[in-house]
Amino acid sequence: MRETNWAANLTYRAAGLHRPATLDQVQELVAGASRLRVLGSRHSFNDIADAGELLVLDGLPGEVAVDHDAGTVTVPAAMRYGELAARLRAEGLALANLASLPHISVGGAVATATHGSGDANGNLATAVAGLVLVCGTGELLSAARGAPDFDGLVVGLGALGAVTRLTLDVEPDYQVRQRTFEGLPWDKLFDHLDEVTSAGYSVSLFTRWGEVVDQVWVKTRVTGAAEEVRGELLGAVAATQDRHPILGIDPVNCTRQLGVPGPWPDRLPHFRMGFTPSSGEELQSEYHLPREHAVAALQALRGLAGAIRPVLQVTELRTVAADRLWMSPQQGRDTF
Repeated sequence: MRETNWAANLTYRAAGLHRPATLDQVQELVAGASRLRVLGSRHSFNDIADAGELLVLDGLPGEVAVDHDAGTVTVPAAMRYGELAARLRAEGLALANLASLPHISVGGAVATATHGSGDANGNLATAVAGLVLVCGTGELLSAARGAPDFDGLVVGLGALGAVTRLTLDVEPDYQVRQRTFEGLPWDKLFDHLDEVTSAGYSVSLFTRWGEVVDQVWVKTRVTGAAEEVRGELLGAVAATQDRHPILGIDPVNCTRQLGVPGPWPDRLPHFRMGFTPSSGEELQSEYHLPREHAVAALQALRGLAGAIRPVLQVTELRTVAADRLWMSPQQGRDTF
């Protein structure tokens, strides 16, 4: 087998890849394997999803079950967020948040506590109201929020079994505006960090650690109330054309900006479904630290700018709300 991850920096060492068509086949494969991992949309940059054998679940039935009374949707773990968003919009429903790109699978994002941004937004795993997984013995385990140890099952890093279906919280459909501000002075960010990160429902900052923070992307829910159109944000000026997070790259694959209202799945991610996200082949690393240490960390990194910049495409700075999930990076603390 010569399968690689999305960035092509990793070739999986697994001897075989299985694509079962039924749940019974999943149970049989899991029970019979000495070491097996589920392979999602391959957006991990390390070998956490690698093992002697790999299991791909996109061949299972793709039924999506909406429960309007409960405010939930149950989906196959292999479904991608962009596909799920289209199904939800047809029902007049939405998810509370999305990651930077809609190409990732629901199961993989939940298992790794993948996140979007927003002072009050938890990572994507916090939307999980229930799950079904195949344990190492091949037995089925179903669990719902409120059950004993449920908070230890959701973010499992693939270690607890093969999650086949997930039930997620949903809410009424909504629209979002996205505005980009350029050239935020570092001193303004250090002195007004809370004001910057709370400027919208979801806020992301992009920098190459130069003289200013290059861009601030502010995503705001459309409420119907009159909106004050900001021309600047603490000295950062509103962009007059769409931007890409990485300077110099055509923004054609990015979601619309300039304050044009659009459906939540067309604004909350940075990149559009069906197009190459970010710059394509690249390596990413991610660090989470307690929110209260954010300014000190940023100041320290500013001092290392000369060493960082030559090997960097861009740094994204985001906030994520605390949660109760045992292996979540946000467990018990707001993070930056």
